[in-house]
Amino acid sequence: MSDDNGTPTPAAGPRPEPLRFFGTTWVDHGHGYPARRVGVAVGSLAAATAACLVLRFAYDGLRLADTGSFVNLLVVVMFAVCSALAFRHTWDSFSKRPDPDRQTSLRGLLTIGFVGSLLAYFFRALTEAPGEKLHREEYETAREQYEKRTSRRTGNPSKKRRRS
Repeated sequence: MSDDNGTPTPAAGPRPEPLRFFGTTWVDHGHGYPARRVGVAVGSLAAATAACLVLRFAYDGLRLADTGSFVNLLVVVMFAVCSALAFRHTWDSFSKRPDPDRQTSLRGLLTIGFVGSLLAYFFRALTEAPGEKLHREEYETAREQYEKRTSRRTGNPSKKRRRS
């Protein structure tokens, strides 16, 4: 304890970055980690299914409005392409940090292709917490660098002789 009111002393060294829906449970896979993974997988699949139903209603509305087969085909292709691109972008963001400028420029495309992002979450949650591999690599690297820095510091610096 660091003080009289019971505040714990923070651990020395790097701290793991929390993941959405998982916090820092991905580090040791404790505190309900498997249940959270199942919940994320089921939730993202349910959301993707609901989104497909909403898109189906929108498509039926276009068909009822008799906008023509070209517009119907264009809407279907647009959602398919945007979903595929959003899936790939989301999947890649689990293994490397996305470029913030590119992320900003793709915001509209990713919004249209939200079904792809939801499916990427579903498939990644089957094997690990989405983003766990990237965060684990960064955390391990930071820990190794911290260990190297602290292992170089030996002895009591107050007892070192000063050069004159």
